[in-house]
Amino acid sequence: MFLTISTTGIPERPATDLGFLLHKHPDRAQTFSTSHGTAHVFYPEASAERCTAALLLEVDPVALVRRGKGKGRGGAPDAALAQYVNDRPYAASSLLSVALAAVFKSALGGVCRALPERAGAPLPLRIEVPALPARGGAELVRKLFAPLGWERVEVAAVALDERFPEWGDSRYVRLELAGELRLADALRQLYILLPVLDDAKHYWVAPDEVDKLLRAGEGWLADHPERSLITRRYLSHRWGLTRQADQALELVRLAESDDLDVESVDNAVDESTDTEEKPVPLAEHRRTAILEALRTAGAHRVLDLGCGQGQLVQALLKDVRFTEIVGVDVSMRALTIASRRLKLDRMGERQADRVTLRQGSLTYTDKRLKGYDAAVLSEVIEHVDLDRLPALEYAVFGSARPRTVLVTTPNVEYNVRWETLPAGHVRHGDHRFEWTRAEFRRWAGKVAERHGYTVAHLPVGPDDPEVGPPTQLAVFTLTDTETYKKKEAKAA
Repeated sequence: MFLTISTTGIPERPATDLGFLLHKHPDRAQTFSTSHGTAHVFYPEASAERCTAALLLEVDPVALVRRGKGKGRGGAPDAALAQYVNDRPYAASSLLSVALAAVFKSALGGVCRALPERAGAPLPLRIEVPALPARGGAELVRKLFAPLGWERVEVAAVALDERFPEWGDSRYVRLELAGELRLADALRQLYILLPVLDDAKHYWVAPDEVDKLLRAGEGWLADHPERSLITRRYLSHRWGLTRQADQALELVRLAESDDLDVESVDNAVDESTDTEEKPVPLAEHRRTAILEALRTAGAHRVLDLGCGQGQLVQALLKDVRFTEIVGVDVSMRALTIASRRLKLDRMGERQADRVTLRQGSLTYTDKRLKGYDAAVLSEVIEHVDLDRLPALEYAVFGSARPRTVLVTTPNVEYNVRWETLPAGHVRHGDHRFEWTRAEFRRWAGKVAERHGYTVAHLPVGPDDPEVGPPTQLAVFTLTDTETYKKKEAKAA
């Protein structure tokens, strides 16, 4: 995986200034570690008249398989046995794009303290990419680069096999760009358009990719004739993110056409006079109440039992006092979504050591869950059939026995306050039951008595004087360990 950046110079402005602009010395070969291999920067030629910098990315196929989670060509499931046989080590893709941004970060931002004027001025540039995947062919490559100020855009199709011309061309092309552009602008264009032409990314596209797109596309993307295609492909065809990016870019285009700041165009709402507060979602109330209860209990090692898509795990990770967090759910699909939400494949080693996602049923005992400071059952018990609830009770309170257990569940009395909820209906189709405050307190009291806990009850959300809060929270605290052990031994 390879590209070169060349420039020419004169004695007053030598071509070797490229080394200053890229922050990489022409006399040294440098090596950088990336998440999928090793990047090398070296200069095949470096003189006052002509200078060429080369970026070579050696892809580690083992790291590619491990981090790609078996999703074929790093995210594009279009080839059989793709996790073993693929084009990623050879063809320019999002892997090279990420390496480009990491190795030439300062140059991408247009920063050069040694030669600030050169960084802000156009240079005679020549960029070559020997193997570029092009879904859409050579014509699409020209459509993407031609409007960006390049004087020459040369695209040559790469034959499937030169010995057998009858086989035709592959989907790869050799690209050569030449023209006078700022180095930062050229690098930003490559950063976006390499994965766009490949139409695949080797990592999960999260909402922060919209910000990356807007930053790298500043000054050229808003007016690009193929803007819609670029945003759609760069954001991996995620409709919500694409719409968000298109709206932001359209605002930029309107501002530029009227020679105004974006802020002055986007003034439909005057924040200084808008005093209406948006209601806080009930899920946020729940997480806040749970986090506060865990802090009060002094918990450090926490189980999120029935963690679902990982919202609470994500909130726990933001607080360094929680040193070990284990999310457990019976659904592998939910755990996969949680992994994406948490960006486990890109998480730093120290942060990753704090969190574990594990498949398991809460109605069966699991010795791996013993010894934790606290366990959370947030909106879980109402999804369990009543005849299976004793099994869950024993698995958590009898077997795992954390020092603190937090249980939240809907308060059915509050349902009359939901305007969109028909009378007699539960809040979710999968709820096996919903309890009144008295029913929940009665159940919690019996559980605490049987297993050596005390229990306290807290409201979650607005506490209505007639029907109570929308969610009820029970805080169980372990008090009687010895008596329970004797009772268990006698029963055995």
